[in-house]
Amino acid sequence: MAKKSFIEANSISFSYPSYDGVIPPLVLDGVSVSVDEREFVAVLGHNGSGKSTLAKHFNAILVPTEGNVSVSGISTAEEAKLFEIRQEVGMVFQNPDNQIVATIIEEDVAFALENLGVPPMEIRERVDDALKKVEMYDYRLHSPNQLSGGQKQRIAIAGIVAMRPKCVVLDEPTAMLDPRGRREVMKTIRQLNKELGITVIIITHYMDEAAMCDRVVVVDDGKVIMDSTPREVFGSVELIKERGLDVPQVTELCYELKKEGFDLPECVLDEDECVAALEKLLKGGENNG
Repeated sequence: MAKKSFIEANSISFSYPSYDGVIPPLVLDGVSVSVDEREFVAVLGHNGSGKSTLAKHFNAILVPTEGNVSVSGISTAEEAKLFEIRQEVGMVFQNPDNQIVATIIEEDVAFALENLGVPPMEIRERVDDALKKVEMYDYRLHSPNQLSGGQKQRIAIAGIVAMRPKCVVLDEPTAMLDPRGRREVMKTIRQLNKELGITVIIITHYMDEAAMCDRVVVVDDGKVIMDSTPREVFGSVELIKERGLDVPQVTELCYELKKEGFDLPECVLDEDECVAALEKLLKGGENNG
């Protein structure tokens, strides 16, 4: 029996409304992409490529002009099922301040649950559980104003996790953070996926973040131009650069050395792989010397 995808976008096109009589340009043009449960997927693209617009189709913030998107077999065009879809797929945006609504952290995480009419005892359990999952339980009685950017983003993620969705879509969640905050948030996101089995879709312009994922989808000019493993995508250095994107720094370093004739692997993705490859190269040089 064929495996059914959790999220499926089939030949979707989308354009934003035009208010001046001009035919609006297509932001998405015949995009097809699917995501299985428990996958960890990165979506890459330069500014204006359509990647964030695509992300907003995954929980029906936007509905395609043509084609269809389904979540757990439910079409996002079914307005009566909108609540059900958004319980399945939660969304975290770039600026955590835009998602924090309360003056006490645990009250903020509880906010959506209270609006849904979840019983108080269950709210208490879910809030505590979500804060522990993002390693922010000890801050539960603090004000969000006392937190760093990375900590605020983890609280925003906790608010979504408390809803217990099957999938979390994160639209450039580390774009406004310093390197430490980025590391904290990416660690949290990886734990949600690997330890809790939550499907994660991350929209990012940081190539090292994409290299951590199971799959990388590259969007350019409203179309999917690549959809494969990080190693295969970032192994196509010239193609990626032609599209105005970068590759991880270690990938580029080894790529440039390989072009100069050094014996290095085809695609190096992270610092550990880079160190191992360079050590092997240097030892080989010493032996030859």
